[in-house]
Amino acid sequence: MVVKLLLEKEGADVNAQGGQYGNALQAAAAQGNNGIVRLLVEKGADINAQGGEYGNALQAGAYCGNESLVHFLLENNAHINANGGQYGNPLQAAAAAYSNNEAVVRLLLQKDANVNAQGGQYGSALAAAAAQGNEIVVKLLLDRGADVKAKGGQYGSALCAAAIHGRDKRMVELLITKGADINAPGGQYVSALEAAVCGGNMAVIKLLLSKGADVNARGG
Repeated sequence: MVVKLLLEKEGADVNAQGGQYGNALQAAAAQGNNGIVRLLVEKGADINAQGGEYGNALQAGAYCGNESLVHFLLENNAHINANGGQYGNPLQAAAAAYSNNEAVVRLLLQKDANVNAQGGQYGSALAAAAAQGNEIVVKLLLDRGADVKAKGGQYGSALCAAAIHGRDKRMVELLITKGADINAPGGQYVSALEAAVCGGNMAVIKLLLSKGADVNARGG
């Protein structure tokens, strides 16, 4: 193995900083490579080193959806609520994944990840899951106490994220049923209605109007 050769024969610094992923451990985690992650940790890699696209190895592993890798990092004292990186924290990264990442989200919640941690591209794990149209993860987060009215991130709220990316109206309907503020401003859109219009989803637009969306809402 090239990585093992570099570490044992060439004296490579296992914690060298730089590049897209910040360090070798985060790069290996982002690729979901369990073997290399284990080797690097055995050779003294700082499991909580900060920097790079994902902020830390745990967030990288969470985004790639490798449950066993995430479990290994947590067993080796990775900070479950560490801030930083594109998605702000590991839970949001897991919720933002394009594939169904339910298992990793469940694992992080079982290990006491903060379901309402703020920061990152989407502002919250709930908004990230809503943007991806992942109804299973959205329901899971809501069941665990996610704040449906939380503000922040690119879209301002989970409802706006669901409205712009809505593949159907079920996600939007679910969030409204759970108490989302239909006229709350925030993010790059004035309201969920504007987001739905920009997304071109007629079913979502009609739903929002039927629920009392302000058709004349203006930005601040």
